[in-house]
Amino acid sequence: MSQHQPAQPKSVLRGHRTQVHVTTFVRKTQRLASGDADGFVVLWDLTIMRPRAVWRAHTNAILGISDWGDDKIITHGRDNRLAVWKLGFQDEITMSTALPLDESAPERPQPWLLHVLHVNTMNFCSFASCPTSEDPTQGELLIAVPNTLETEAVDIFQLPSQNRLHTVNLGEKTENKGMVMSLCLFWRLGHLTLAVAYESGLAVVAQLGSETWDILYRAQVHSQPVLSLDLDPLKDYFLTSGADAIIAKHPVPTATFPIRESQHPKQMNSKSAEASSASLLSAALSSELRPEIPPRQEKPVIETKPLKTINTKHSGQQSLRIRSDGKIFATAGWDSKVRVYSAKTMSELAVLKWHDVGCYAVAFATLDDGQKLGFPKRGTANVEANERSQNEAVTTNISSDNQKSTNVAASKLTQLTVKDRRIKMAKEAHWLAAGSKDGKISLWDIY
Repeated sequence: MSQHQPAQPKSVLRGHRTQVHVTTFVRKTQRLASGDADGFVVLWDLTIMRPRAVWRAHTNAILGISDWGDDKIITHGRDNRLAVWKLGFQDEITMSTALPLDESAPERPQPWLLHVLHVNTMNFCSFASCPTSEDPTQGELLIAVPNTLETEAVDIFQLPSQNRLHTVNLGEKTENKGMVMSLCLFWRLGHLTLAVAYESGLAVVAQLGSETWDILYRAQVHSQPVLSLDLDPLKDYFLTSGADAIIAKHPVPTATFPIRESQHPKQMNSKSAEASSASLLSAALSSELRPEIPPRQEKPVIETKPLKTINTKHSGQQSLRIRSDGKIFATAGWDSKVRVYSAKTMSELAVLKWHDVGCYAVAFATLDDGQKLGFPKRGTANVEANERSQNEAVTTNISSDNQKSTNVAASKLTQLTVKDRRIKMAKEAHWLAAGSKDGKISLWDIY
């Protein structure tokens, strides 16, 4: 990017009537999903920059959107509902493409509703999800949301059964942590792990042991509520941003236990060894008469120091997201600017300024999958239909003249080149999508 000329978005998606609260790439980056303050969800086809499905998923603002497999979309709204919709590529044919801006559009059909969880949305906290095991092919999902009654606690549900498996309340109940503001649920080294950030600015990491959740990390680095949290792709650390100007990098520790004095090996000389052999014999004989005492359970060591903190001098950075290669991360600013940082040094790399009002959401396209995208043939249905009709008309009127045959072949090649160029751009672009209070989404191709 030039230092003299401000960067400009590659494309701007216009269609939401109210502020865009969520942007996320779904279906291996083949679609961009956006959600607004009225509860509308739009699935954008990035090969043509047009909507493929528009529906009102909730009666209040959208808090979170994610995909589940290739044919399910999860939406979380402030109407106290988390919904799972069946919406594969083949289902998009039945959906409306009338954008929320079009108030004269007839009532838009909804996708088939598979599951509904009634959850607490007082916290403005989006859900977190992960597979039920480290093998994601099992097809089941864990969903973490703030508890319905205790805003400091976290409920973990299983889908599709909708059973609540855990209610997690970390720390003392008398402690004023405030509401849960951001969540991340993931597997690390075979253990289910939960990262939680609170209204008080506290960040906690806990791991599910044999029966209880053990706190592994706990640090208070923010003076204001934490607004967002995201996990490093390698699961070694996570980042938080808040209503203050702080961005912090926190470790994701592994459980370590304190070494008791009795565990240290003692040095023995030859005389003490002979004396101990007799005592060992008597102890062995007496142990047959005593019941075995189970070993005392130890609490793991709690780490309290973040890896790094920076004062950005810019308060109100939310929707922090780390790109899938782990090299950069971005934030959406209340001051209308999108900021891009180095994940390694946490230094500011770029400030993207296009929107005139505050930005609420950012999302990165997944680079690993993005390089392997196989867009479905019906992804450009209108273009392909025109191409087929043109080709059929040419084929019908074609004669044996060699010159005409050459012209038709060249025409086909030109048409395919235009389509391939569009698909190639969508597959290889390093997309960063930013949603704003103005209802627009800016698409940037950076780094």
